[in-house]
Amino acid sequence: MDLLNLLHETMSSPWVYLAIFAIAVLDGFFPVVPSETAVITAGVFAASGAPYLPAVILVAAAGALVGDHISYAIGRAGGARLLDRLPPDGRRRAAADWARRGIATRGGLILTVARYVPGGRTAVTLTMGAVHYPRRRFLAFDALAAGSWGLYSALVGYVGGLAFEQDPLRGLLLGLGLALTVTLIVEVVRWLRGHRGHAERAGEPGTDAVSAGTVSRQADAR
Repeated sequence: MDLLNLLHETMSSPWVYLAIFAIAVLDGFFPVVPSETAVITAGVFAASGAPYLPAVILVAAAGALVGDHISYAIGRAGGARLLDRLPPDGRRRAAADWARRGIATRGGLILTVARYVPGGRTAVTLTMGAVHYPRRRFLAFDALAAGSWGLYSALVGYVGGLAFEQDPLRGLLLGLGLALTVTLIVEVVRWLRGHRGHAERAGEPGTDAVSAGTVSRQADAR
C-alpha cells in the first residue's frame, strides 16, 4: 500500500514529465535505463486522470528523439572504431551486424523496428552515425519511430489502467505483459526472417559485400 501511495504521489507531481523525458533521453544511449516501463507506468495512472496522457506521449517521444540523436552523434564521432572493437562472437557484435544489414535493406525504416527489439535501438542509432547516414533523413525517420513508440507505450499502460481502474498495480502488470508479448512477437518474427535470410545468403557468395556497399553508398549520399 505504501508503494501504491508513493506511485500516486509521484505520478500526480508535475515533475513526472521531466522524469519521463530524462529517462527516455538516457535510454537512447544507455539502454539499461527502463524508459518503456516508466512510460507504461505513467500511462496506467493516466487512466485515473494524472498524469495527463497526451503530455506523457509528447515528453516520452521528445526524450526518445533527443536520446537517439545523442547515440547517433556518438556513432558519428567514433562509432566505427567502437563497433570494430566489439568481440566477434558477442551479442553486441551480433546486434551491430543486424543493424548494418537492416540499414542496407530497409534504410531509415529500421529505426521503427529497432524500437521493439531489446538492445536494437541503440545498435541501430550508433551504426547509423558510424556509417554517416544522412542526418536529415535520420531525423525524419527517427521522429516517426520515437513518436510511434511514445504513443504505443503510453496507450499500452492506459489500457491496463482502464482495465483495472481500482487496482493500478494489476493494470501495470497487464500493461507490461502486453508490451512483453509484442516484444516477443517481434523477436520471433525477426529470428524467423533472419534464419531464412541466412539460409538464402549461404548459397549466394558476396551478399555481405553487396550489403556493405549499399551502406557505404548511403553514407556517400549525405
